[in-house]
Amino acid sequence: MILDRLLGRHTVEITCEVDIEQSPDSLHAYAIPVGIAINPGDTVYLHGVPTRIGYNERRTMTCRATVVRAGWFDRWKTEMAAIFELTELYHVGFEPKEAAHV
Repeated sequence: MILDRLLGRHTVEITCEVDIEQSPDSLHAYAIPVGIAINPGDTVYLHGVPTRIGYNERRTMTCRATVVRAGWFDRWKTEMAAIFELTELYHVGFEPKEAAHV
């Protein structure tokens, strides 16, 4: 708790629109927060949402969610991780054709 305050973290209780589908057309699970923007480093915990649904089933519901707002350190860490992960994409497509067919 003290560490959270030092790092600038805090929690917010919100509602969230949830759409889950498992069918031949789509396999998805969307959680759309209502009235709040989610920023890099934030964590969202959904409450009371099913973890499984049957085949050819779709559910839409409103549920409670807890958003843990990232503090300054968490945002910095997320930005650094994004920069370093982006550099991994630089290696794509720069190999000779002979090496690609091996």
